[in-house]
Amino acid sequence: MDFEFTPEQIQVRDMVREWAQREVAPYIREWDAKGEYHPEIYRRMGELGLLGLPIPERYGGGGFDYIALALACEELEAVDTFLRVAISVHVGLNSLTLLQWGTEEQKQRWLVPQARGEKLATFALTEPGAGSDAGHIQTRAVRDGDSYILNGEKMWISLANTADHFLVFATLDPALGHRGLCAFMVERGMPGLTTGSIHGKLGVRAGDTGWISLQNVRVPAENMIGEPGEGFKIAMSAIDQGRFTVAAGACGLIRACLEASVKYCHERQAFGQEIGRFQLVQQMIAKMVRGYETSRLLVFRAAELKNRGIRNTRETSLAKWHACDCAFEAANDAVQIHGAYGYSSEYPVERYFRNSRGAVIYEGTREIHTLLQAEYALGYRVDKLLRCPQPPAQGYETVVARG
Repeated sequence: MDFEFTPEQIQVRDMVREWAQREVAPYIREWDAKGEYHPEIYRRMGELGLLGLPIPERYGGGGFDYIALALACEELEAVDTFLRVAISVHVGLNSLTLLQWGTEEQKQRWLVPQARGEKLATFALTEPGAGSDAGHIQTRAVRDGDSYILNGEKMWISLANTADHFLVFATLDPALGHRGLCAFMVERGMPGLTTGSIHGKLGVRAGDTGWISLQNVRVPAENMIGEPGEGFKIAMSAIDQGRFTVAAGACGLIRACLEASVKYCHERQAFGQEIGRFQLVQQMIAKMVRGYETSRLLVFRAAELKNRGIRNTRETSLAKWHACDCAFEAANDAVQIHGAYGYSSEYPVERYFRNSRGAVIYEGTREIHTLLQAEYALGYRVDKLLRCPQPPAQGYETVVARG
């Protein structure tokens, strides 16, 4: 693995850092306190090319690789998690899924405007009664001539109120479990589709999180992504992409905690010296350094496999699990270092702490990743010949993949 960034990757990193620090950082404390999201930020991300960063140029994207995507996610979450979440759902869960599974016509219809930032997209799998157990999805899809009628409820959907396109998962028959799942592209404005906001969140308060209601929504059959019954495979491949962006973003959160804590250690005096001189404080700082460096290595390892077109479910899972746990620990220690000030919104670490908790749950809970890693180690998950995601820049595909 080459640990030197290319000029293009550095350019992406620096551009994202400069924009997020200039246009979001000065206002995020106020937005978070009010629990308000700003759709114009998503439009600005589209104008900058962030919403199509890893999508091939022939589909309106930037054609950058997964290392560049990881660096962008890190810089976004270093300012606030809601920025990275937009990349996770629009790019990771939706657009890259269309790139892998969509027909050419579907890519031209939905992927191109998404990659150009003209349309905002999201992913709708989770329901009030189904999260980790995706095979328990209750949203129904009933064939009616050349259409499907969708009925159901989706919950905890990022960009629910701002997205134009929704990748919705529904079952042909709940008795079939995961074998009955199908994926559909649903567009805002279709009769029977309504959305609303979720209030009272612990963290990511500046982000748009909501619910989706589907009441007799008629969706043309050509809006189905993949084949009937392929929805579970499509969802799992999408989540692989989403987990990668979450892991990369967690590196940014760890770095933000480290930078804030180092700054405070030099400013705060106790017992006649900077608190950074105390070994127990140094221990917490050292843990942040370790978490940041190891998480980054795992993320870049997964990115390299993605760039080569090799399936990376195990590697991405490990990166997501490790990085999110490290981010939560870093935020917890950052609050401790700041003492009583860390318990107030006067300093950013209490926001980092609240934001860090969600990622330990979404895109696969800590427990799911624990089981997944154990199953790989025990040989219960084995290598298979499976369809593999196309790398964004190279545009080729390999069939050597892990199952």
